[in-house]
Amino acid sequence: MAERITTPFGFASTADEVIAGVDLTGKRAIVTGGAAGIGVETARTLAAAGAQVVLGVRRVAAGERAAADIAAGIGADRVTVRELDLADQGSVRGFVAGWDQPLDILVNNAGIMALPELERTAEGWEMQFATNFMGHFALTVGLHDALAAAGGARVVSVSSSGNLFSPVVFDDLHFAFRPYDPLLAYGQSKSAEALLAVEVTRRWSGEGILSNALNPGAIATGLQRHTGGLKSPKEMHKTPQQGAATSVLLAASPLLDGVGGRYFEDCTEAPVVTERPADYAGVAAYAVDPGNAERLWNVASDLMATGARKSGGTR
Repeated sequence: MAERITTPFGFASTADEVIAGVDLTGKRAIVTGGAAGIGVETARTLAAAGAQVVLGVRRVAAGERAAADIAAGIGADRVTVRELDLADQGSVRGFVAGWDQPLDILVNNAGIMALPELERTAEGWEMQFATNFMGHFALTVGLHDALAAAGGARVVSVSSSGNLFSPVVFDDLHFAFRPYDPLLAYGQSKSAEALLAVEVTRRWSGEGILSNALNPGAIATGLQRHTGGLKSPKEMHKTPQQGAATSVLLAASPLLDGVGGRYFEDCTEAPVVTERPADYAGVAAYAVDPGNAERLWNVASDLMATGARKSGGTR
């Protein structure tokens, strides 16, 4: 068993603090969902350290406002905006087709949470799984050559303590049989995002591509629009800069050189748990299991190639 990784940083550390002194000049980064919340703070910090950052966003106008705000704050124009709707595989393919440079950092940050009613994409995929995982899976696979060309790229999967609510239910990914539950669907998608980091590392580490996943913590953002805001105790809440810290650590800190396939929270590797803790700390064993990761990759590849298997579910 590999030793758990710790760093000098913790719960209260900010994104700026975790890469203080790191020079990202000449590096290229993509941050999905970079127009708000921890996404914009992740993008801001990477750009301030010298990286050229692309915000992949569904609402371009909001992305452009965020980019202008970042430019004003850091005194440099290093952030651009491109349209990306992760729930639309055509949009993902278009984004990938328009990328023609080496890519050093991919932060799969965007997400939706706890949709109150079952929604499906054109393929018939459950919307949270489609957006949080399948969109990022297609994006990551599509950008493989660009990541390999960077000669040492990092892929960051923003998961959640929601992984503790559900494994990936391979026999019913899209709630064709199970009654739809908003948090179970969210949990499944976040377990899938953690598994993506495991399998990216297994498949691509030989090409210099490593990936880790993380729980950013409890941050009040638009993500909780369907849950009535944060439900966790106030002492567990983080600011967006604190919430972005673990993402930025995994994206750019030399402390994570050579590290892949792990799951972090509060800037340290999380313990693997076999039952849900009362404080929701840690990562479920099923969300970092190599067998599950390989199976999910194969299933996702098949979904991309053939479209969703439409059976039984209602819209």
